Amino acid sequence: MSGGGTETFVGYEAATSGGDKKRDSLGTTGSPAHLIIKDLGEIHSRLLDHRPVIQGETRYFVKEFEEKRGLREMRVLENLKNMIRETNEHTIPKCRETMQDNLDQVLQRLHAATDSVCRLQQREQERKKIHNDHLIASEKQHIIQWEDFMKEQHNKQAEVDEEHRKAVERLKEQYAEMEKDLAKFSTF
Repeated sequence: MSGGGTETFVGYEAATSGGDKKRDSLGTTGSPAHLIIKDLGEIHSRLLDHRPVIQGETRYFVKEFEEKRGLREMRVLENLKNMIRETNEHTIPKCRETMQDNLDQVLQRLHAATDSVCRLQQREQERKKIHNDHLIASEKQHIIQWEDFMKEQHNKQAEVDEEHRKAVERLKEQYAEMEKDLAKFSTF
């Protein structure tokens, strides 16, 4: 890591110094200025030169996403493709067939239930009609019976009135005779 930075700095030093003569003029390799420049190069490479870190991260990214995940994602996509094909080719037609069979059965049962309900409704209407006819006939019969009863009562009332009138006349005659008899006895 620090080697790349040092080479860069040394290359820079070589380019700016104009050759070996000036390097010798600064001092020997062990001189304090040379050590400072070397330290500055290492500091520069550690703090400001991010190429090695970026290269490592780039290699990790490529390895992680292209090599490891690529195969896994391909397998997942292949599995999904197989599931979709299986669903389209087998499951959906089977479901359609089952649904159609069951739907036919349901429709048959529905028609049978509808027919049964219609028959029951017709029977109920016939029963109500018979019941209504019976009620009308019974009501007419009751009206006739009532009219007969009222005629009979009127006839009986006339008979009773006639008997009462006759009884009143007999009583009047009887009281008239009794008065005559009483008048005979009182004149004596």
